[in-house]
Amino acid sequence: MILHFSLKLGAAQGKLFCSFSCNKTYRVISTAPVDVLWRKIVNLADVSWHPLFSKTNVPLGLLAKPGLIYQAVTRLTPIPIRLFVENVRPGELLSLRVLAIPGMEQKITYQIESAVCGSYISYSVTLRGWLSPFIWWWIKPYSDRVASELAQAAERLV
Repeated sequence: MILHFSLKLGAAQGKLFCSFSCNKTYRVISTAPVDVLWRKIVNLADVSWHPLFSKTNVPLGLLAKPGLIYQAVTRLTPIPIRLFVENVRPGELLSLRVLAIPGMEQKITYQIESAVCGSYISYSVTLRGWLSPFIWWWIKPYSDRVASELAQAAERLV
């Protein structure tokens, strides 16, 4: 687990401003093969394993492609949020941008690497904006579990 916080205070034209960012990466090892993990991640309709999302509006069978915008309902609130698929490298990386609240920018990245002892899953969350400290405090208990829940769900398929 890697955690990075940044807080910048500044003044311009007689006004005080604050910039906050948080970047946290979780990494777990799984016995599931990379292709099984990848299928679980890019199947945006199946979020049964995800501790933060309860459902999406993606039709069954639609896989993640760059430029795709879809809605997800979180387990925390019944209000849907929009997610934008930024980058997809098949079998390796999926990057999403959360388009939820003005004043907060969130980026989520899943990365899979094959190793001799199994497959590494990295889940990174980056928050920026003045609402970030509050949002981080709210989602942190769920974010802590995403990579391990993904590994467990993929291992059940094997």
